[in-house]
Amino acid sequence: RFDGAGYPLGLKKEQIPLGAKILAVSDAFDAMTSRRPYQQNRSPLEAWRVIQKNAGSQFDPEVAAVAGVLVDCYEKTLAPRITSKAVTMKMR
Repeated sequence: RFDGAGYPLGLKKEQIPLGAKILAVSDAFDAMTSRRPYQQNRSPLEAWRVIQKNAGSQFDPEVAAVAGVLVDCYEKTLAPRITSKAVTMKMR
């Protein structure tokens, strides 16, 4: 966690390697957007909102902001293509 409440060493803020900060956000994003037997999956936008809400405590605010840019790019470019392709496949 960005605030140092994590384990095993209780590192916080700048003590945490950048790669670990990125993995924390991407792991949480994947967990929230994937189907789980115990929980409905969220949309990418909903998952990003949760990450943004926890920026500064659970997640590095800068990494969370970059994740938001990536989600925005996905929503504007890939999501419409995936949706239209799925509709086309269902119509066949």
